[in-house]
Amino acid sequence: MSARLSVAARLWQSVRTGVLRRLLLVAIPLLLAELLPVLFDNTHSWFPLLQHGVWIWFVVAVVIAINGVLGSLMAVWLTKASLHDRPVKGFVQIVQVLVGFVGAIVVVSILIGKSPLALITGLGAFAAVLMLVFKDSILGFVAGVLLAENDMIHIGDWIEIPSNQVNGVVQDVSLTIVKVRNWDNTIVTVPPYALISDSFINWRGMTHSEGRRITREITLMYDYIKPCTPIFLEKMKDFDSELAEFIIRKQEQAARGLDVDTHNPEGLVDGSIKTNAGLFRAYLSLYLRRQPEVNTDLLLMVRALPLTDSGLPLQLYCFSRNKVWAEYESIQAGIVEHLISVLPAFELHAYQNASSRENMINGLLEGGYGVGQIQDFPWGVIK
Repeated sequence: MSARLSVAARLWQSVRTGVLRRLLLVAIPLLLAELLPVLFDNTHSWFPLLQHGVWIWFVVAVVIAINGVLGSLMAVWLTKASLHDRPVKGFVQIVQVLVGFVGAIVVVSILIGKSPLALITGLGAFAAVLMLVFKDSILGFVAGVLLAENDMIHIGDWIEIPSNQVNGVVQDVSLTIVKVRNWDNTIVTVPPYALISDSFINWRGMTHSEGRRITREITLMYDYIKPCTPIFLEKMKDFDSELAEFIIRKQEQAARGLDVDTHNPEGLVDGSIKTNAGLFRAYLSLYLRRQPEVNTDLLLMVRALPLTDSGLPLQLYCFSRNKVWAEYESIQAGIVEHLISVLPAFELHAYQNASSRENMINGLLEGGYGVGQIQDFPWGVIK
């Protein structure tokens, strides 16, 4: 904190020094304008030219001074935490362009000897040329206003624009470009109006939320989904203590005539003891709820997706408390690995494209070998 304050103090000192220096530059042509009638005869033909030159010097000095002060103030504003993620640079550049435009009009009015207001009213004839020359600046100005008004983007946001191959963190927002550092450390620049004309994804909501979503699917083969027998349920009671409690309480409810597999009145997780797939869904819900990395305050469910030709897709849907990319991926991978590893315990198998092993097993079966002769069917080889 002290280091940040010292930096801000140094910046503010530089601003004050720069303001004084620029005011001095503005004061010089004013002093010359007052001294011209004293030093020179104003009846000479070259006196008006000299006077116009001094006033043009004054206007240019004022424009430079204002833009310099704005640049120094921007450096100070960016040190404030409340403005660090705001597109301050873009707004400062807009003001600098307007100041330069007004200065140019005043300079031309001095050269031609007409009022700046009269010159502005006559700019309609040059509107097409001005729009062509300042097209990017005008579009950037409009886009910057819309982005700021709707709070669409901040410096530090993770954004994704598929059409422009942008997927990374916003580094800078100016009048003409938005600079993004992709996750592969490449730098991509896009015009601000591209964020208005095309759709983009801003992951700020995720980073500010209580969790990052995990969705993973596995497809269960139809051939292995079957009703649960009493023997199977007794075996599964030894597999997991929480699952054993779930089975016992479901059996007690069934004995009382209570058969509710969704939003159970006694607080049991969704799932059933009717099929091994329903029991597997209940186990996965119990497993996710006891993982410290999973935020149980947010939506958590294990659901079946629409049927496919390959089997019954089962999806995990939950949120990780840890939103850091590498750690999030590790948490997600651990959940998926556990899911796959416990499938055989529920006598379920996941669908996968046929490999040489499956083709070999099919050949053995067609060649007259029985299922009992193949070890760990359907994954093994001949015993």
